[in-house]
Amino acid sequence: MNLYLRYFDRETLVSSADEAIDFLAAINEVGMNPVLENDIRDYVASDVFYPKRYKIRPRVYFIIIKTEAATMADFKDKKALHTNQAGNGRDRNASSTVAKLNEERYGWYEGAIDFKRVLLVPGTGKFQYRDTRFVARVKAESGIDCYNRIVEHLLERVDERSQFPSAKGKNFKFCYLGLAK
Repeated sequence: MNLYLRYFDRETLVSSADEAIDFLAAINEVGMNPVLENDIRDYVASDVFYPKRYKIRPRVYFIIIKTEAATMADFKDKKALHTNQAGNGRDRNASSTVAKLNEERYGWYEGAIDFKRVLLVPGTGKFQYRDTRFVARVKAESGIDCYNRIVEHLLERVDERSQFPSAKGKNFKFCYLGLAK
């Protein structure tokens, strides 16, 4: 496992936490200290593969990315992307959610959507967003069709500034009820 580090136009690919700390210590603006050093060591030792961003001052950061790339050219060409061999389930769940949404199965669906509804506050005359749950049974061809029909129905009945979540997110759930209900 290698580490890619970047601070503005300075970048490097190193193979250990010590090399990463040496690179950052050479940059005066970073201000290497024991707390930052320990945090970098913890990140390198962890199973987390998300990039890590460290704040230097407002709107100024440096990043560390774990990579399988052996050289900077491989990293830049994205030849060594990390694949989730451990299979912690997140990537698998995300793809299965999309697959279930697009699976064509005509019949009745029950869909539940949690969205931000714009409502008028009577005492002040101002508007506010309020979390709202809407559940409906619709005849649809797929999960995404169920979502689209529910959103179309709501758009005709709520303020146009209301915000609807993605069908792929956790704020939309559906279940297939069958052909006849």
